[in-house]
Amino acid sequence: MSGYMKAIAAVSQNGVIGRQGDLPWRLPEDLKWFKKLTMGGILLMGRKTWESLPGGLPGRENWVLSRSLEPVGGMRVFRSLEETMRELGDRSLFIIGGGELYALTLEDCQELYLSEVHQSIADGDAFFPNHLEWFVPAETIREGEDFTLRRWVRKNHS
Repeated sequence: MSGYMKAIAAVSQNGVIGRQGDLPWRLPEDLKWFKKLTMGGILLMGRKTWESLPGGLPGRENWVLSRSLEPVGGMRVFRSLEETMRELGDRSLFIIGGGELYALTLEDCQELYLSEVHQSIADGDAFFPNHLEWFVPAETIREGEDFTLRRWVRKNHS
């Protein structure tokens, strides 16, 4: 694949990223970082993530990977990851969720932007895959009371 994939997610201490189709926390500061990092870019999300949004995220291309959805104003639907990557060409995109899409694409990502939320979520139903096998932390972008935002890069496998 020639395109450059990055994943961005907020993850609890026990790996939870979602609960009943929504984020299990309210962290306005994290949403500001999400907007800042992704503005002007291409976002790729699964159907459930798209359906959890109030509409397309402004200032970005909204791409959805789904076998069943039809395109509506301001978003594009792709039926397969291969189709997505053909369209991407040599540009880059952000994988923004959910759990199934992260699991499908993590091995192909070059970078991760993870907001490590300083809490455990007992009843979460969507999870971020274990990334420690492929990625190492490269920089801490923000450290705060509620979450720590880190950029991770691929390990160099020899």
